[in-house]
Amino acid sequence: MLKKSMIAVFALLIACSLMNEGKAQTYATGIGLRAGVSNGLTVKHFIQDDAALEGILHTRWRGLVITGLYEVHKNIREVRGLRWFYGGGAHIGSWNSGNPPPPWADSGYRGSTIVGIDGIIGLDYKFVDAPINLSLDYKPAFNIINGGGFWGDEVALSIRFTF
Repeated sequence: MLKKSMIAVFALLIACSLMNEGKAQTYATGIGLRAGVSNGLTVKHFIQDDAALEGILHTRWRGLVITGLYEVHKNIREVRGLRWFYGGGAHIGSWNSGNPPPPWADSGYRGSTIVGIDGIIGLDYKFVDAPINLSLDYKPAFNIINGGGFWGDEVALSIRFTF
């Protein structure tokens, strides 16, 4: 179900970008919501024309995680306003116990602090006539401290107000 939804969102993003005839405007900063396997807030700020810093504050397993990313953006010349990007960074946070416990934990799990590294690859689209940005990405992570190693299920759609 999640895969079908993400494919539909991706198709909508491409369709919107193909209908757009004008030259895409760039943005310096975008602030908004991120929805996917985990949900939260996102802030992206460009430090150069093709490089951005992104901060994500999101929830997962009844906890809170802060992620910082450095991203390189590349234009897709055939589609105005659409860029693809890649990058990496790190995260720190905590996962709390609960009932039921997370599916990967045993029944005695009491929560933990996690620290790890992240990668990211995705598409970023800025509407020409509106201060709106959509971003669809895949963000795998590897927890170095606690929390079970590799997490490869993080796909998300972000919608941001840009200025």
